[in-house]
Amino acid sequence: MSRSFVNQLADGQGVDEVFLASEKQLRPNRAGQLYLQVRLSDKTGSLNAMLWNANQRQFDSFSNGDFVRVKGTSQLYNGGMQIIAQEIDPEDSSKVDESHFVTMSPARIEKLAERLREIIGQIRNVYLRKLGQAFLDDDAFMSRFCKAPAGIKNHHAYHGGLLEHVVSVLELAEFAGQHYERLDADLLIMGAFLHDAGKIEELCYDPDLGYRDSGQLLGHMVMGVELLQRKITELAQNGDDEFPEALTTQLKHLILSHHGQLEFGSPVLPMTLEAIALTQIDNLDARINNVTQIIDEDANAGSPWTTYQPSLGRKIYKGNV
Repeated sequence: MSRSFVNQLADGQGVDEVFLASEKQLRPNRAGQLYLQVRLSDKTGSLNAMLWNANQRQFDSFSNGDFVRVKGTSQLYNGGMQIIAQEIDPEDSSKVDESHFVTMSPARIEKLAERLREIIGQIRNVYLRKLGQAFLDDDAFMSRFCKAPAGIKNHHAYHGGLLEHVVSVLELAEFAGQHYERLDADLLIMGAFLHDAGKIEELCYDPDLGYRDSGQLLGHMVMGVELLQRKITELAQNGDDEFPEALTTQLKHLILSHHGQLEFGSPVLPMTLEAIALTQIDNLDARINNVTQIIDEDANAGSPWTTYQPSLGRKIYKGNV
């Protein structure tokens, strides 16, 4: 039986579908009455659902990461689609077609992992190449790195999204390293590989997406620096030549500064050519993915323009539809 995916819902459409639940909350409204809010997703995107006049029993009937059947009506609200639900009930996972919830196929993930290995294998600096290979040979790290999202909502917010984002940033870094001769291409590439590595520990993603408590408290940049330091320490314990301290500092700076501005979470501003380049490349890939997702999920069907996007402060032109 065909289904209506998130990106196919229209304003005022009746809904009776199965979704993956996350971020459930039981909240009081202004009148003190409880309502249930939950994030619903499938392979095409996600949206919020609201169940008015809810109670603790309904809240406790399913967990984050469960499949739920939702009956209600889709509604355009503040430029995005939501569902006003009449019922939200747990669904037997054995009856669910899980292909409806897989954004990236295993074959696609393996292809991206091979591309990652190829790029890291071309690094000429022996210390950086050994470091990169140590991460690639770490099965536990790579398993998490290939499954994690790059974000929860804004960009690459799906299993495998971190790998897809990093490979894209690596390919842009390759080009930048060839185009700008003053850049240390090997350092930029290793920074591109590791800049978001801390997200494997910041986020939870099995199966629903969210933040770990430690991730909220520390953030992926601090966690990424810790991952880097542990791997450098492992190399030394395995008898490798001591990793140059100056190179360690440069890599840590790339991780800590890649958000570009203090108000965006970076504890330091980018202060090297490679850090400045990485900030721009990372932002380019994240923004293109985010806007592409906005276009694909836009509820303004039949119009060449999306609805107004408060996060961007503008509409986006979709072209002829």
